[in-house]
Amino acid sequence: MPPKERKSAKKAGGISKAEKERLQREADEQKLREEEEARLIAEREENERLERERIEQEKQQLLELKDKERREDELNELRHILDENHAAVISWESDCKEKAKWARYMRCDGTPDPSVQSEINSFISLWQEDSETQIQQILENCDLALQLTDELDFLLSDGPEPCAAEQYRETLLTSQNLIHCKLNKATEEILKCAKSNSDIETGNMQTVVQGTNVTLCLWANLNKNPRFKSFQFQEVGLGFELPKPLAVSDIVVQILHTRYDHLSQRSERKQIEKKKQSMMGDACTPSASTESSTAEQNEDNMEGDEGASTEQVEEERRSVRSDSKSATSVKSLKEGRKSSSIKLVGEEGQMETPAEEPITAVGSDQNGSLPSLHDPVIDNGEMHIVDLQQYTPLGGVFYFDVFHLPPQSNTVNGWEMRQLLDTGLQIFPYPTEQCSSASIRPDENGAVASLPVGVTVAVPDSIMFLEEPQVARWDSDGQNWRTDCISEVFYDAQTRKISFQMNAFYAFTLLQDSHANMPFQSWELRPLGQDSALLTITGALIGISITIKGDKCMLHMEDAKELDYLLGKWMGPSAMQKAMKKAGINIFVNEYSDNYVSINPKDPLIEHTVYEQMALMSSTMAFSWSRWNSQCGQAHLVLQACEQLKAEPVADDAWSLYLLGAQRSQRLKMKEHDESFSPELADGTEFHSTFLHMLRPDISSEGQEKVSQSQYLFIDTVQRLLCATRVLTFS
Repeated sequence: MPPKERKSAKKAGGISKAEKERLQREADEQKLREEEEARLIAEREENERLERERIEQEKQQLLELKDKERREDELNELRHILDENHAAVISWESDCKEKAKWARYMRCDGTPDPSVQSEINSFISLWQEDSETQIQQILENCDLALQLTDELDFLLSDGPEPCAAEQYRETLLTSQNLIHCKLNKATEEILKCAKSNSDIETGNMQTVVQGTNVTLCLWANLNKNPRFKSFQFQEVGLGFELPKPLAVSDIVVQILHTRYDHLSQRSERKQIEKKKQSMMGDACTPSASTESSTAEQNEDNMEGDEGASTEQVEEERRSVRSDSKSATSVKSLKEGRKSSSIKLVGEEGQMETPAEEPITAVGSDQNGSLPSLHDPVIDNGEMHIVDLQQYTPLGGVFYFDVFHLPPQSNTVNGWEMRQLLDTGLQIFPYPTEQCSSASIRPDENGAVASLPVGVTVAVPDSIMFLEEPQVARWDSDGQNWRTDCISEVFYDAQTRKISFQMNAFYAFTLLQDSHANMPFQSWELRPLGQDSALLTITGALIGISITIKGDKCMLHMEDAKELDYLLGKWMGPSAMQKAMKKAGINIFVNEYSDNYVSINPKDPLIEHTVYEQMALMSSTMAFSWSRWNSQCGQAHLVLQACEQLKAEPVADDAWSLYLLGAQRSQRLKMKEHDESFSPELADGTEFHSTFLHMLRPDISSEGQEKVSQSQYLFIDTVQRLLCATRVLTFS
C-alpha cells in the first residue's frame, strides 16, 4: 500500500492527541464530581449519625434522669413488699412451731420430748437398763429411738442457742450409739442359738431379720467346711465371699443394713469446720497462715514441716478444681472423672497393698492387742478421704463384720448347758496370728497384704443412681469415709448389683457425685394459675419438674420407677429437698458447690434479689434460661420473661430478653436467637431500678390482679426453690 493511503487509514482509525487530552479532562472532572458527591454523602451521613447519636444520648440521659428520679420510690416499694411478705412468713412459721410444740405436749403416748432434757435422759437411762434381747422388741424400740433422733435433727436444723445445740448433739450421739449397742445385743442372743437353727443342707446357720429401718443378715460357720465360704441372702440382695482361712474358723459374718446413716453427719460436720478454718486461714497474713498450719499439724499428729503442709493444701485445692465440670462438655468430663476415680480406688485397693501402707483386718473395735503388722490401715494423707460436700452417701450404711461364734449350748443328761460370757460380741481379728501364713501374702514390693473378702450388694430400690455408684468404707479412727482398701469394683446396671473386695471387714456405703446432674442445661418457671407454678430443670443427665401450689411441692420425672414412692406426693419445700437428696436426685447447691461445678459466677446479692422478684411475679410471669447469661459478666444477669396467663407451654416468639444489674434493669431489643449480644434498649421501653417495675408496664390488668393477690406462702416457696437451685448461676 502506498504511504499516503496508509497515513489516511491511520488517521481514520486512531484518536488524536487533542482528543485524548479532552477525554482525560472529562474523566478527571467526572471523578472530581463523584468524589465531591461521595464526600457530601459521607458528610451528610456523618451529620445524620451524629444527630442520631445526639438524639439517642439525649434520650438516654432523659431515661436515666427519669430512672434516677423514681429510683428511691421503686426501691422503697420493693423493700416494703418484700418485708411485708417476709414478716408474714415469719409469723406463720412461728405459729406453726407453737402449734407443733403444743401438739407434741398433748401427744400423751409415753414418748419423751427430745427438747426436754430430763425426759430424753430418763428414756436413755431406762433403755440402757432394759435387759430385753428379743430382736423384734429391740427393733420396735429402735424405731422409736430413731423418731427421737429425727426430732433432735430437726431441733438442730432450727438454729438453737449454742448451749442447747451442744446438748442436742450429745444426746443425739448417745442415742445413736445406744441403738447400735441394742442391735448388737439382739444379734448376740440370736447367735447363742445358732446350732439349734442350723441348715440341714450346709450345716451352717443363716438368717435374715427385716425391720422398718434395719435388715440384719447373719451367717454362722458351724460346719467349718472350706467348700462353704460364700453365701447369698437372696431375699435382700446381700452376699459375701470369704478367704479360705476364715472358712475354717469359728466365726459369724454379719451384714447389718441400716436405712439411716448415723456416720456421715459426724464426718460432714468435721469437714465443714475444717473448710471454714481453711478459708479463715487463707485470709490471714503469710506468717499467721504458717502458724495456723503448724498448729493444725500438731493437733492432728501429722508429720512434716510447714512447707510440706502448704504444698499439700495447694495440691488438694488443685485436685478439687480439676474435678470441675464444663457446661459445654458435661458428658465427656463426667466419664473422665468417673474413670479416674475408679482407677484411684482400684490402684490403692488391690489385694497387693503398697509397701508404705501397714496392713490390718479390723478397725479400732478389736479387743486385745495385735502385732504392728496388723495395725489398722490409716493413711495419713487425705487423698482417699471422701469429701461429703462433693459426694453423697446413698442407701444407708452396711455394717460388714466378722465375730467370734458365741459358745453354743450342749445337752448333757437332758440338761442344756451353755457357757455364759459377759463380753458381748467379740470381733474376730482378720488376719489372725494363727492363720497369718495363709491369709497374708507378700506383694511385688515385698509388703504383705491380706486375702480380700468379697461383698455383693443390691442397690436399694428406693435409690436412683445417675452414674455408677462408688464404694467407700468407714474409718472409725479418723471418723471419715475413705475409698482405699477397696478393689475389684463391678456394677451390673441390669441387676442393679455391685460387687467388690475389701482387705478387711468395714462398714461401707454407696456414693454418688452430689453434682452429677450439674451444670443445668436449661430451666423454666411458668405459672399454672393463681398461686401455682411449674419449675422445670433440664440437668446434665436427667430432667426434673416441680409443681408448686401454695406452700407445697410435687415432684415429676419420667422413667423413674425407683421413685414411685416420691413422685406425685405433695410436701413442703424443705421436706422435698431432703427426700430428693436421699433418693439420689439432687438439684440443690451448697456454699461449696462452685468448687465442683463449672459455673457462670454472678454477684450473689443481685442474684438473690432477682429470685425474690421472680417469686413475686410467678403467678403471672414466665421466666426462662438464656444463653446470653454467660456472656454478660458477673455484675449482670440475662434471662427471658413474658406474661403467661394460661397453664400451657410458652410460645417461642413470646419471650423477651431482660438485662438485670444492681442499679438498673432493662428490656433488650435483641432476641434469644440473635447471632450476637447487644445491650440496646427495646423500643418504647424505659430503664427501671428493679426487675419488678421493669415488668409491670408489660403486664395486663388481669396479670396485675394475680400478682397483687399472690399468697405470701406461695411466694416464699418459689423463692426457696430458686435460691436452693441457683439456676441463674448453675446453668
